[in-house]
Amino acid sequence: MLKQMEGSRAVAEAIALCRPEVICAYPISPQTHIVEALGEMVKDATLGDCEYINVESEFAAMSVAIGASAAGARSYTATASQGLLYMVEAVYNASGLGLPIVMTVANRAIGAPINIWNDHSDSLSQRDSGWLQLFAETNQEALDLHIQAFKLAEELSLPIMVCMDGFILTHAYERVDMPTQQQVDQYLPPYEPRQVLDPAEPVSIGAMVGPEAFMEVRYLAHAKQMQALERIPQLAEEFQAVFGRDSGGLIRSYRTEDAETIIIAMGSVLGTIKDTVDAMREQGHKIGVLGITSFRPFPYAAVAAALKDCQRFVVLEKSLAVGGGGIVATDVRLACTGMGLQGHTVIAGLGGRAITVKSLTALFEKACAGELELNTFLDLDWKAVNKQLEREKQVRRSGPIAENLLRDAGVVAARNY
Repeated sequence: MLKQMEGSRAVAEAIALCRPEVICAYPISPQTHIVEALGEMVKDATLGDCEYINVESEFAAMSVAIGASAAGARSYTATASQGLLYMVEAVYNASGLGLPIVMTVANRAIGAPINIWNDHSDSLSQRDSGWLQLFAETNQEALDLHIQAFKLAEELSLPIMVCMDGFILTHAYERVDMPTQQQVDQYLPPYEPRQVLDPAEPVSIGAMVGPEAFMEVRYLAHAKQMQALERIPQLAEEFQAVFGRDSGGLIRSYRTEDAETIIIAMGSVLGTIKDTVDAMREQGHKIGVLGITSFRPFPYAAVAAALKDCQRFVVLEKSLAVGGGGIVATDVRLACTGMGLQGHTVIAGLGGRAITVKSLTALFEKACAGELELNTFLDLDWKAVNKQLEREKQVRRSGPIAENLLRDAGVVAARNY
């Protein structure tokens, strides 16, 4: 059924159709509307046979999800930004224990300084936590990926983050095709846990493991993610057969057939990139787009195959490995080892900074002309940066960087040095 609705509400309704048995809720912007909507559905019995647990923190949310999943319940939670960091110890425990928890991450920048706007620094900080990570481009895909996530998580007994851009998607109203309960039931079977706490068959979950077996346990977690590389495309095909639309998969190519330059990105920015590429195509530029849906496991072979005929690639990412550079770009470069491609990293949109068609057009024209630097910070205010660096040379007690930049921008009262 076609509906015009907020992204958070669409995800909440999709979660409800998956028949979760335990929902652990602690609000943090911009995921709050998701758990609020689910709470309303549990309260009015629209979502039945589900225990909705208000917890006192994000760490508690993941801890309750772990306990519920270990007891054999289909479990769900959601978080963002500092909330994800607060639950990190439990996040690693969930994957280490092989529990199929599904969690929405409404992507938001990590402080300090405090910032509530969108980038991908929160979920990418957990890239080695053992969770699968799927990124949605649109609210329709966010809805669809959650349904696929429950099936994949429960087949492999691994937890999954479904990542959607905070505010850009969570608070945007778009038309979505909401499936019926019958369709979801046809696609997603009742939960049959691979491991469960049962007094009749007592086992230890979370036992201490020493050097004699720890490496093997970690390898098996890796092996399951490699299985996911095969299952994710298959589940997308099965999804299309039931729901009648193409959604999910590992990667998604757009106008790459004869492209000499391919732009690579994740999440909602792909829409703006595609619009820019369409306009540049009309001007004769041979340029295309590669969207990455599965960040973990990373589809190295699929990315290499998609780039095999191009001359260069540009990875535009909303995250920064401080002291290193690009995060997604590192994986892309590994995928292209030995292919002789020219690769570029562009850091953009940190803390919610707008990524405009105008800026992208200038950037992509440079790339197509072979004039783009290897590492670029899109629309960085170099004047402000250099002023702060000079200030630190001149004044020992130069003050907090964030506050200085705000004063220089006239956002707060000026300070004399």
